[in-house]
Amino acid sequence: MCSMISSYKTTGDLRTYHREEVVVVYKTRESFGGLSNMASGFPLQVNGIRILTSEALYQACRFPHLPDVQRVIIGQHSPMTAKMKGKPYRNESRSDWDQIRFKVMRWCLRVKLAQHYEPFGRLLLATEDRPIVEQSRKDDYWGAKVSGVSEEVLIGQNVLGRLLMELREQLKSDTTGELKMVAPMAVPSFLLLGNPISIVTEYPVLQEPKDHQPALF
Repeated sequence: MCSMISSYKTTGDLRTYHREEVVVVYKTRESFGGLSNMASGFPLQVNGIRILTSEALYQACRFPHLPDVQRVIIGQHSPMTAKMKGKPYRNESRSDWDQIRFKVMRWCLRVKLAQHYEPFGRLLLATEDRPIVEQSRKDDYWGAKVSGVSEEVLIGQNVLGRLLMELREQLKSDTTGELKMVAPMAVPSFLLLGNPISIVTEYPVLQEPKDHQPALF
């Protein structure tokens, strides 16, 4: 895989990308916007609960010990609002969050692919062998920011883009559809609304449970 992302140079944890050599994920309505966690049109179902975006699922995973906060997050229609609803509680994130957050993101992307194998998979494969870079205004961990030197240069760790590239390589060799099933993460307290997260499979029945009402606070 390393040979396929050789168009960036590494300086410490930061990588430098040149816009013309990569697939940039920035606005959700652009050609590759569906790769973003903020993209609509890729609803998920975990433990029988409908979650409208992978961003909401990721943010909910911060708070397995706070099901009421999870309920608010996954009850939002907007992925950005879902993210913001969890912001006041970030000091109460699970204690190992910084250590496992990239693994949680990897799992969320796997769920997105499993439940939207054809459309999301086509989008991933359409990037061919080019590096995938999430452009961000502020976040050089998940994405890369425009450098002060040139709009054509993006600098960041680009962890999300690298996870997408990793998933793309797995998809290329998935001849039997194994990626249509996702096991729960092997971490303590991997919970959604108080219940252990179970195996995620394709073709969910996207129905809102009667007791799943977004709380307001």
